Amino acid sequence: MEPIKKHDFVEIEYTGKLKEENVVFDTTDEKIAKENNLQGQDYGPAVVCVGEEQLLKGIDKNLEGKDIGKEYDVEIKPEDAFGKKDAKLIQLIPTSKFKQQNIQPMPGMQVNIDNVIGTVKTVSGGRTLVDFNHPLAGKEILYKIKINKKVTDDKEKLSGYLKLGLGTRDFQTEINNNDVKISLKKEIPKEVEERLSKKITELIPGIKQVEFAVTKNEKNK
Repeated sequence: MEPIKKHDFVEIEYTGKLKEENVVFDTTDEKIAKENNLQGQDYGPAVVCVGEEQLLKGIDKNLEGKDIGKEYDVEIKPEDAFGKKDAKLIQLIPTSKFKQQNIQPMPGMQVNIDNVIGTVKTVSGGRTLVDFNHPLAGKEILYKIKINKKVTDDKEKLSGYLKLGLGTRDFQTEINNNDVKISLKKEIPKEVEERLSKKITELIPGIKQVEFAVTKNEKNK
Protein backbone atom coordinates (compact mmCIF):
# COMPACT_ATOMS: atom_id res chain seq x y z
CA MET A 1 0.00 0.00 0.00
CA GLU A 2 1.37 3.44 -0.91
CA PRO A 3 2.57 5.77 1.88
CA ILE A 4 0.18 8.30 3.43
CA LYS A 5 -0.15 11.59 1.58
CA LYS A 6 -1.75 14.95 2.29
CA HIS A 7 -5.57 14.88 2.48
CA ASP A 8 -5.72 11.11 3.02
CA PHE A 9 -8.09 10.15 5.81
CA VAL A 10 -6.51 7.73 8.29
CA GLU A 11 -7.57 6.09 11.54
CA ILE A 12 -4.94 6.49 14.25
CA GLU A 13 -4.37 5.76 17.92
CA TYR A 14 -1.93 7.85 19.91
CA THR A 15 -0.48 8.70 23.30
CA GLY A 16 1.29 12.00 23.94
CA LYS A 17 3.64 12.79 26.81
CA LEU A 18 5.74 15.76 27.88
CA LYS A 19 9.37 14.92 27.04
CA GLU A 20 11.02 16.60 30.03
CA GLU A 21 8.52 15.56 32.72
CA ASN A 22 7.68 12.16 31.14
CA VAL A 23 4.00 12.84 31.93
CA VAL A 24 1.15 11.54 29.73
CA PHE A 25 -1.28 14.38 28.88
CA ASP A 26 -3.22 13.00 25.90
CA THR A 27 -4.28 9.54 24.70
CA THR A 28 -6.92 7.66 22.73
CA ASP A 29 -6.51 4.66 25.07
CA GLU A 30 -8.95 4.57 28.00
CA LYS A 31 -6.72 2.25 30.06
CA ILE A 32 -3.71 4.59 29.74
CA ALA A 33 -5.97 7.58 30.56
CA LYS A 34 -7.17 5.94 33.79
CA GLU A 35 -3.63 4.93 34.78
CA ASN A 36 -2.55 8.59 34.40
CA ASN A 37 -5.66 10.16 35.99
CA LEU A 38 -6.68 11.97 32.79
CA GLN A 39 -10.18 13.39 32.68
CA GLY A 40 -12.39 12.72 29.67
CA GLN A 41 -14.88 10.23 28.37
CA ASP A 42 -14.31 9.94 24.65
CA TYR A 43 -11.65 7.35 23.90
CA GLY A 44 -10.95 5.11 20.92
CA PRO A 45 -9.22 5.63 17.55
CA ALA A 46 -9.50 9.01 15.81
CA VAL A 47 -10.07 9.57 12.09
CA VAL A 48 -8.01 12.51 10.83
CA CYS A 49 -7.55 14.20 7.48
CA VAL A 50 -3.79 14.50 6.98
CA GLY A 51 -2.55 18.07 6.50
CA GLU A 52 -5.62 19.73 8.02
CA GLU A 53 -4.05 20.20 11.46
CA GLN A 54 -7.12 18.87 13.25
CA LEU A 55 -4.85 17.62 16.02
CA LEU A 56 -1.43 19.15 16.69
CA LYS A 57 0.40 20.49 13.65
CA GLY A 58 3.35 18.22 14.51
CA ILE A 59 1.19 15.10 14.37
CA ASP A 60 0.07 15.95 10.84
CA LYS A 61 3.62 16.67 9.71
CA ASN A 62 4.68 13.26 10.97
CA LEU A 63 1.89 11.30 9.24
CA GLU A 64 2.81 12.22 5.66
CA GLY A 65 4.98 9.57 4.03
CA LYS A 66 4.34 6.97 6.75
CA ASP A 67 2.97 3.45 6.23
CA ILE A 68 -0.39 1.99 7.24
CA GLY A 69 -0.30 -0.64 9.97
CA LYS A 70 2.88 0.63 11.63
CA GLU A 71 3.62 2.40 14.90
CA TYR A 72 5.87 5.46 15.11
CA ASP A 73 7.56 7.47 17.86
CA VAL A 74 7.66 11.15 16.97
CA GLU A 75 9.16 14.14 18.74
CA ILE A 76 7.36 17.46 18.34
CA LYS A 77 9.01 20.83 18.95
CA PRO A 78 7.03 23.54 20.81
CA GLU A 79 6.35 25.52 17.61
CA ASP A 80 4.55 22.49 16.12
CA ALA A 81 2.80 21.69 19.42
CA PHE A 82 1.40 24.34 21.79
CA GLY A 83 3.64 27.19 20.68
CA LYS A 84 6.70 28.82 22.18
CA LYS A 85 6.38 30.80 25.40
CA ASP A 86 5.49 34.41 24.61
CA ALA A 87 6.79 36.85 27.23
CA LYS A 88 4.05 39.34 26.25
CA LEU A 89 1.45 36.89 27.55
CA ILE A 90 2.91 36.99 31.10
CA GLN A 91 1.28 39.99 32.75
CA LEU A 92 1.11 41.76 36.10
CA ILE A 93 -2.49 42.34 37.13
CA PRO A 94 -3.67 44.33 40.17
CA THR A 95 -4.76 41.84 42.84
CA SER A 96 -7.78 44.12 43.44
CA LYS A 97 -9.19 42.97 40.07
CA PHE A 98 -9.47 39.42 41.53
CA LYS A 99 -10.88 40.68 44.81
CA GLN A 100 -13.71 42.38 42.87
CA GLN A 101 -14.72 38.88 41.70
CA ASN A 102 -14.27 37.40 45.21
CA ILE A 103 -11.23 35.44 44.04
CA GLN A 104 -8.16 35.00 46.23
CA PRO A 105 -5.38 34.33 43.69
CA MET A 106 -2.93 31.54 44.57
CA PRO A 107 0.07 30.24 42.56
CA GLY A 108 -1.02 27.48 40.15
CA MET A 109 -4.67 28.62 40.09
CA GLN A 110 -6.35 28.96 36.68
CA VAL A 111 -8.19 32.26 36.30
CA ASN A 112 -10.41 33.85 33.67
CA ILE A 113 -9.54 37.48 32.94
CA ASP A 114 -11.64 39.19 30.26
CA ASN A 115 -12.55 35.73 28.86
CA VAL A 116 -8.92 34.64 28.56
CA ILE A 117 -7.67 31.74 30.71
CA GLY A 118 -4.37 32.21 32.52
CA THR A 119 -2.37 30.55 35.28
CA VAL A 120 -1.33 32.49 38.39
CA LYS A 121 2.48 32.36 38.80
CA THR A 122 3.12 34.58 41.83
CA VAL A 123 1.15 36.84 44.16
CA SER A 124 3.07 39.63 45.88
CA GLY A 125 1.47 42.59 47.61
CA GLY A 126 -1.00 44.28 45.34
CA ARG A 127 0.12 42.60 42.13
CA THR A 128 -0.43 39.13 40.70
CA LEU A 129 1.69 37.66 37.89
CA VAL A 130 -0.50 35.72 35.43
CA ASP A 131 0.73 33.60 32.50
CA PHE A 132 -1.74 33.57 29.60
CA ASN A 133 0.37 31.19 27.50
CA HIS A 134 -1.08 27.71 26.91
CA PRO A 135 -0.08 25.61 29.95
CA LEU A 136 1.97 23.37 27.61
CA ALA A 137 3.58 26.23 25.65
CA GLY A 138 7.34 25.82 25.31
CA LYS A 139 7.16 22.06 25.97
CA GLU A 140 8.66 19.38 23.73
CA ILE A 141 6.19 16.57 23.17
CA LEU A 142 6.68 12.87 22.44
CA TYR A 143 3.91 11.00 20.63
CA LYS A 144 3.53 7.28 19.98
CA ILE A 145 1.24 6.98 16.95
CA LYS A 146 -0.22 3.78 15.54
CA ILE A 147 -1.71 4.07 12.04
CA ASN A 148 -4.53 1.53 11.83
CA LYS A 149 -5.93 2.01 8.34
CA LYS A 150 -6.72 4.35 5.49
CA VAL A 151 -10.36 5.42 5.58
CA THR A 152 -12.15 5.23 2.22
CA ASP A 153 -15.84 5.31 3.21
CA ASP A 154 -17.34 8.82 2.83
CA LYS A 155 -19.59 8.48 5.87
CA GLU A 156 -16.65 7.41 8.06
CA LYS A 157 -14.54 10.30 6.69
CA LEU A 158 -17.37 12.74 7.41
CA SER A 159 -17.96 11.49 10.97
CA GLY A 160 -14.24 11.63 11.75
CA TYR A 161 -13.89 15.15 10.36
CA LEU A 162 -16.97 16.44 12.19
CA LYS A 163 -16.01 14.87 15.50
CA LEU A 164 -12.76 16.87 15.55
CA GLY A 165 -14.28 19.93 13.84
CA LEU A 166 -17.18 20.19 16.30
CA GLY A 167 -15.42 18.72 19.34
CA THR A 168 -18.28 16.28 19.95
CA ARG A 169 -19.83 13.02 18.74
CA ASP A 170 -23.29 14.47 19.35
CA PHE A 171 -24.48 14.59 15.74
CA GLN A 172 -26.03 12.36 13.09
CA THR A 173 -25.22 12.24 9.40
CA GLU A 174 -27.30 11.08 6.48
CA ILE A 175 -25.80 10.81 2.98
CA ASN A 176 -28.20 10.71 0.06
CA ASN A 177 -26.43 10.47 -3.33
CA ASN A 178 -24.00 13.42 -3.15
CA ASP A 179 -25.88 15.38 -0.49
CA VAL A 180 -25.36 15.16 3.25
CA LYS A 181 -27.61 16.25 6.09
CA ILE A 182 -25.93 16.84 9.46
CA SER A 183 -28.29 16.88 12.43
CA LEU A 184 -27.10 18.60 15.61
CA LYS A 185 -28.73 19.05 19.01
CA LYS A 186 -27.67 22.71 19.20
CA GLU A 187 -27.37 25.43 16.63
CA ILE A 188 -23.84 26.43 15.63
CA PRO A 189 -22.79 29.87 14.28
CA LYS A 190 -23.43 30.45 10.57
CA GLU A 191 -19.72 31.08 9.87
CA VAL A 192 -18.83 27.69 11.44
CA GLU A 193 -21.47 25.98 9.25
CA GLU A 194 -20.08 27.69 6.17
CA ARG A 195 -16.46 26.83 7.02
CA LEU A 196 -17.30 23.17 7.71
CA SER A 197 -19.44 22.88 4.55
CA LYS A 198 -16.62 24.30 2.39
CA LYS A 199 -14.03 21.99 3.95
CA ILE A 200 -16.23 18.87 3.71
CA THR A 201 -16.93 19.35 -0.01
CA GLU A 202 -13.23 20.10 -0.67
CA LEU A 203 -11.84 17.13 1.28
CA ILE A 204 -14.54 14.53 0.48
CA PRO A 205 -15.20 14.89 -3.28
CA GLY A 206 -18.10 12.40 -3.07
CA ILE A 207 -20.09 15.03 -1.14
CA LYS A 208 -21.35 18.01 -3.16
CA GLN A 209 -23.94 19.62 -0.89
CA VAL A 210 -24.05 20.01 2.91
CA GLU A 211 -27.12 20.89 4.98
CA PHE A 212 -27.14 21.49 8.75
CA ALA A 213 -30.28 20.93 10.83
CA VAL A 214 -31.11 21.12 14.53
CA THR A 215 -33.07 18.21 15.98
CA LYS A 216 -35.82 19.36 18.31
CA ASN A 217 -35.95 17.88 21.79
CA GLU A 218 -38.87 15.52 22.07
CA LYS A 219 -40.55 16.61 25.27
CA ASN A 220 -43.60 15.38 27.18
CA LYS A 221 -43.29 11.82 25.93
